[in-house]
Amino acid sequence: MINRNELLDFMHQESYRPLAYHELMAALGVDPVEEDKFCKTLGRLEKEGEIVKTRKNKYGLPEMMNLTRGIIRLSQRGYGILLPDEPGYPEIFVYGKKLNGAMHSDRVMVRIHQKAHNDQRPEGEVVRVISRANKELVGTYEKVKNLVQVIPDDSRQIYPIYVKPTKKLKVSNGDKVVVKITAWPDKNRSPEGRIIEVLGKKGQPGLDIEVVIKKHGLRVHFPEAVLDEAREVAINPSQEEINCRRDLRAIKMVTIDGEDAKDLDDAVSIERTEGGYLLGVHIADVSHYVKEGGKLDKEACARGTSVYLVDKVLPMLPPQLSNDVCSLNARVDRLAISCMMEINQQGRVLDYDIFKSVINIDERMTYTAVNKILVENDAATCERYKELVEDFRLMKELADILRQDRSCRGALDFDFPESKVIVDDKGFPVEIKRFERGPGEMLIEDFMIKANEVIAEHLYWQEMPILYRVHEKPDEESLNKLNLVLGVFGHRIRENKVEPSVFQKVLMDIKGRPEEQLIALVMLRSMKHARYMPQALGHFGLASKFYCHFTSPIRRYPDLIVHRVLSAILEGSMNARKRSRWKRKMTSFGEQATVQEMKAEEAERELVDIKKAQYMHQFVGAIFEARISSIQSFGFFVELDNTVEGLVHISSIVDDYYQFNDRNYTLVGNHTSRRFSIGDPVKVQLVRVNVDDAKIDFELV
Repeated sequence: MINRNELLDFMHQESYRPLAYHELMAALGVDPVEEDKFCKTLGRLEKEGEIVKTRKNKYGLPEMMNLTRGIIRLSQRGYGILLPDEPGYPEIFVYGKKLNGAMHSDRVMVRIHQKAHNDQRPEGEVVRVISRANKELVGTYEKVKNLVQVIPDDSRQIYPIYVKPTKKLKVSNGDKVVVKITAWPDKNRSPEGRIIEVLGKKGQPGLDIEVVIKKHGLRVHFPEAVLDEAREVAINPSQEEINCRRDLRAIKMVTIDGEDAKDLDDAVSIERTEGGYLLGVHIADVSHYVKEGGKLDKEACARGTSVYLVDKVLPMLPPQLSNDVCSLNARVDRLAISCMMEINQQGRVLDYDIFKSVINIDERMTYTAVNKILVENDAATCERYKELVEDFRLMKELADILRQDRSCRGALDFDFPESKVIVDDKGFPVEIKRFERGPGEMLIEDFMIKANEVIAEHLYWQEMPILYRVHEKPDEESLNKLNLVLGVFGHRIRENKVEPSVFQKVLMDIKGRPEEQLIALVMLRSMKHARYMPQALGHFGLASKFYCHFTSPIRRYPDLIVHRVLSAILEGSMNARKRSRWKRKMTSFGEQATVQEMKAEEAERELVDIKKAQYMHQFVGAIFEARISSIQSFGFFVELDNTVEGLVHISSIVDDYYQFNDRNYTLVGNHTSRRFSIGDPVKVQLVRVNVDDAKIDFELV
């Protein structure tokens, strides 16, 4: 029987020309007995957009027909940008009138009409929607006379959804509702739907997080069948299983996480050696509990990742696993996959060993406690953890070396201000803290990056099917837009010098300057979003040739896949059939994981912005010291000490007429010559807060 991979490989041959159904059967030597199965395989590939059927009923590859597959991201202005599935392909611009009913985040096929020119993206038209991303949407109910519609909360969902009046649900103008799409939009028609849930009135306590969850289609409750399977497997390791593993319970090791973390994926150990260091990174062996194809596995794949919504976690795995038997809790035996690395004084890995282990954590450390030891040399904390203090100092010593080595090869470190929102028991924000990374956070990051690199390269040379964490270099159009901003401040990145080290040099040159945050932000936006792919295309931001995610299998599905492959190798169960089967699945796994990750990131960011707006609402009328963080033609954004940002609109600056100078990103008064520049301190008054849209407006005092 010809499988999908063999069929695609045949079509990818340089000599292939579009063939009809029976011509394909003959060319591939398909037995007539297998015709039904072959037909189904062909149909699935066409449905998934892997192949295309022409008007003359011949089958070919999309790229042979000037077609590109990918995810389309819509702008609130009505146009779309296609993010191609194929690595290295440029993004494609799609005008609103050529979306042909495609909605935000749909997987579509686009025909290119105009190739890239004058440093602009190529332009195209959606010719087919392969799959719909959002079958349900959250929005605001509006009824005007006989017109009843739902306006989606997400401004990128550009179509209003027409609904029929409902008698089953009590709904009023302005209510937040969930609408199920019953008729998709096309070139001449808006979508239609029916209201399936009324969430409540604007401003209702607790509604914000519910709206964010529904809006992004996040899964909250686990099906009972999944919970039953979790209860069955959530048992402590047996002696028989322990005997099959390397026993590391006598080795001193710790977890280091935030105070409120409950899903502890990773532990570390360290020893000084004659030539440097022996670093152990020990990761919870989730693949032992979550078996391929089971209900737990399918649910984890559907979720893709755990989502952290301020004070609420939507875990990838049920709490019986994520917080208990898989979590590396202190002073209990736990199953792990360990990576022991011999590292020299220059940060190079001389040798490594990967194996299944049983471990027992000595201490569940927090970043705060480790920072008190390493930064403050706090006497009480040092006394409490006196058996571990030297280990932490040795860890910092090695982490500094690893970070320096990474910096030397050109890795980028964007130092954006971070914050943490503190909420009360009702979810209302009571404080916003600026969050600074200390050596505790940084050393864990350094160790995990190194383990991920070692595992990725190890599996690459064994030609194993896994998902790599891929971060491609900026494309030509993004680079040109970046250079427009860099040129204002005397910098430029040449088209033939698109290397991490060149970007790193710019970041180092602007360190501490007023324009630092603006340039760093524009530089970050010029880069492609990291994604999961079966190809080892490298990680531009980390300047790493081989990179995968191995260290968080409790909360990321790609890590679980890597663990599953490692387990098969270590247990001796890897064979050609299993390798081929996993290879066939990796592309779809990568697409699913990437989409779910983007949903989670957007939801997390959106809720933080809402909570910041809720917190600031109580201060309307108050005056603050701030700093100008960016300048646009319509005004400038200011940032407070607690990282809250808001807009000072140009219309509110009434002492003069101001012109935006796009050469040096300033606003200059026509008559007074008063100048506003990035980094300038200003005194502002909070005048408006729109909590629903998370918009904050200031005016100059």
